[in-house]
Amino acid sequence: MSDIRLKVFHTVASHLSFTKAADVLCITQPAVTKNIKELETELDIRLFERRGNKITLTEAGEILYRHAESIFEIYRKIQYDLGLLKEKQAGELLLGASTTLSHYILPPILANFYKHFQDIRISLLDANTEKIEEAVLQKKVVLGIVEGKSKNKDLKYVPFLKDEIVAVVHTSQELANKDRIGKEELLSIPLVLRENGSGSLEIIAHELRKHDIPINGLNLIMQLGSTESIKSFLANSNCMALLSISAVSKEIVEGQFKVIDIDDIDIKRVFYFTYLQGQLEKIPEMFVRFAQNSITKSYNL
Repeated sequence: MSDIRLKVFHTVASHLSFTKAADVLCITQPAVTKNIKELETELDIRLFERRGNKITLTEAGEILYRHAESIFEIYRKIQYDLGLLKEKQAGELLLGASTTLSHYILPPILANFYKHFQDIRISLLDANTEKIEEAVLQKKVVLGIVEGKSKNKDLKYVPFLKDEIVAVVHTSQELANKDRIGKEELLSIPLVLRENGSGSLEIIAHELRKHDIPINGLNLIMQLGSTESIKSFLANSNCMALLSISAVSKEIVEGQFKVIDIDDIDIKRVFYFTYLQGQLEKIPEMFVRFAQNSITKSYNL
């Protein structure tokens, strides 16, 4: 589907070797040289500097390489999307997802998945990370999507999406007058967090320990079982919460919530697919690929 000369150029540029490119493409080295010369003639600019046995990209070559990377990524996405049209699947998919994912990230992905695969019936278990991992281990779900990794060697983890946990307050409350707080002030501000067993709480505790701040050293006034209940609580109290940016982005844009920066504390994490060690069956594997591709498109990754 792609221009052979661009593919030859991309391969040479990736390996900085005509010989290696010939091996990778299963063509002769003279054929590689011919394609590069034709491309340089057409573009009327040199793409490589040749110094003895070594080659480097010229400035023009660097520019073309970046564009070639983008072009081949588009080709891969085209092939993926067309492949979905050919893969007619039917059956059941038992998913489990922690609450941040099931409430704020998965719904549009699930809706789009249904458009492509209407013969696949999906069941989604919504619980905290600890319970989702238990459900996978007990084979109540075949695929979990969670907010962190445990040390259980029976589970395999595949990265899905990067996330950030931020400190937020409701704009109607006095705390919204602050833009930034120090670590000492964090200890005194009334906080509401997720319940024990929540992946978010584990990530928060792990990050705070790096700064010698134990969870029990915070002014933790309440722990609630869902992000939505925490958001409602904030609207009616002069408290702060630590929540996924994915869960509050809409309210931040609408001016309901405000992010408060905390000196030297940056809480980032990765959401993971998790399943029992071994090869995934066809339908859950297909969903993993579909979800990863959807995220790439949505976040322009």
